[in-house]
Amino acid sequence: MGDFLKFETMMTPAVIQIAFWLAVAATIIAGIVGIIGTGDARWILLIVLGPIGARVYAEIIIVFFRINDHLRAIQHYTQRE
Repeated sequence: MGDFLKFETMMTPAVIQIAFWLAVAATIIAGIVGIIGTGDARWILLIVLGPIGARVYAEIIIVFFRINDHLRAIQHYTQRE
């Protein structure tokens, strides 16, 4: 709990994963509604490419947090006492 209060533990990666799944659901629902509403098969591109784009975006953000974790580990192991 102390690490959480001192911002040593990041909760944003978990929030990013939740946002990813919400984005996947939203793009699939929007694609299905678009197909039903317009009858245009181009909405299939949203169903296919939407989740891929959301995944790429989420991974890019999570990479920054992983870099931070690795830098903290390096600092921990190289810290002089």
